[in-house]
Amino acid sequence: MAPTRMDEPFIALDDPAVRVRLRITARARRFTLRLDPARGDAVLTMPPGVPLPEARMFLMRQSGWLARAPARTPRPIVVAAGTRLPVAGEEVEICLSDGPRRAPRLDAGRLVLSGAAGLPPGPRIAAFLKTRARDALVPAAQRYAATLGRAPKSVSLRDTGSRWGSCSAAGRLSFSWRLAMAPPEVLDYVAAHEAAHLAEMNHGPLYWALVERLMPAYRDRRAWLKREGRRLHRLRFDAG
Repeated sequence: MAPTRMDEPFIALDDPAVRVRLRITARARRFTLRLDPARGDAVLTMPPGVPLPEARMFLMRQSGWLARAPARTPRPIVVAAGTRLPVAGEEVEICLSDGPRRAPRLDAGRLVLSGAAGLPPGPRIAAFLKTRARDALVPAAQRYAATLGRAPKSVSLRDTGSRWGSCSAAGRLSFSWRLAMAPPEVLDYVAAHEAAHLAEMNHGPLYWALVERLMPAYRDRRAWLKREGRRLHRLRFDAG
């Protein structure tokens, strides 16, 4: 499994020899152990206030699962020349070209990077996707929030592992910029999903009624994320 960053909370086990990242959230009611499809490591989600020895004991009981986890982790897709990836749901091929350095552009099924000789294309493509995500998600989230008579305190973009968005108790919305690769209607669904949390900070019946009010066809879009989202998280933009 990939190592955790040193500034992240983690628990290290000896058998198997793994470091499990900790995600502590007030929404959690129990321990949940999963693989992060973007980084390939294990993440333990837990409620705040749980003693670390109790979390360690839970992980020790899951030692068999942790030992088998690397074999179940899909290999990352390194973004490089010739890689195919979706932009707004449409497959494009990354092409590098000579000439003056310009912003990446879409051209007949290609994502063209000029002035890219000898430089890894991943960071520039990630920046391109972040801009597209911000331009789409910020107004969408504000629009859906206004429909509910609410307003987000802020809207930010992150690379959030397997999560597509979040809403804090203070009304701060956060989204994965990888949504720029999803079809626009799927991106729109995530904006509505998080905006609805400004009124209902849970996933109960009242919450889903709000989502359906904002977007009657949300189920198909949610299903797309469950079916196709893992591939978007497998793409690695920090290498290649």
